[in-house]
Amino acid sequence: MPIQKPLFDYLSTRRSIPAFQMTEPGPDRTELEQILTLTSRVPDHGKLAPWRFIVYRGQARAELGEQLLSIALKKNPEMTEEARQIERSRLTRSPVVIAVVSTAAEHVKIPVWEQELSAGAVCLNLFMAANAHGYAANWLSEWVAYDADAKTVLGVKPEEKIAGLVYIGSTTFPQTDRPRPELKDIVSWVGEGSE
Repeated sequence: MPIQKPLFDYLSTRRSIPAFQMTEPGPDRTELEQILTLTSRVPDHGKLAPWRFIVYRGQARAELGEQLLSIALKKNPEMTEEARQIERSRLTRSPVVIAVVSTAAEHVKIPVWEQELSAGAVCLNLFMAANAHGYAANWLSEWVAYDADAKTVLGVKPEEKIAGLVYIGSTTFPQTDRPRPELKDIVSWVGEGSE
């Protein structure tokens, strides 16, 4: 099979950019709709679309940050000023943050695990669709994805889970790679051609 060079090159260098290294501009509404359209093209056994998106933009991010800080302070009133600032700015580190919300539920044919895997595929597709539009991205979860009060503030229902918060923006920082696993440590070969 011939290698699809642009895709090969992209996958060879794909990496996350830390959210705190992102700046304006972020994608506008039209670009976000294009990005989310591409994002939804993932494996989805039974065509359930067991996920949804919440897009956080503009001043709403700072307002949500204050609410998240309040929740964090209730759990840890002794937070340092630096820790308070981290919570306050959690959603303002990039111009756009998108929550990928897993809506997986019991189904007569499709296991919940497969539905959750589809939400994970959505997170990676969202990351790559943002990159395809020329934006930096980072897929995070952090404590807010697992805290019931924080989830409520973020617009997530009690029965739903946050598969990831994908931060999207621009960056001027150089892209450096991190160590990747050696194939010998992660691959088992079975069948013809195995050694």
